[in-house]
Amino acid sequence: MKAFIDEHRDAYGVEPIRRVLPIARRSITNMPPAGPPSRLPARAKRDAVLKVEVRRVFNENFGVYGVRKVWRQMQREGLDVA
Repeated sequence: MKAFIDEHRDAYGVEPIRRVLPIARRSITNMPPAGPPSRLPARAKRDAVLKVEVRRVFNENFGVYGVRKVWRQMQREGLDVA
């Protein structure tokens, strides 16, 4: 069912498909994003990039930097993170 929805989502939208087929709304909203990474939200893409950078800064400092020091180091390197 999920594959069908993903395949026809762009043409018809999720809600019209849900109204026609016997699918509970809750089962659709609990589905994880499907498809290639290009279909992921911008926030998820950015988080994936930042995760690599946070790990790099942490490892370069022998694994002893905490949250604040990692954040400050990333700010010094010009990475805009919250």
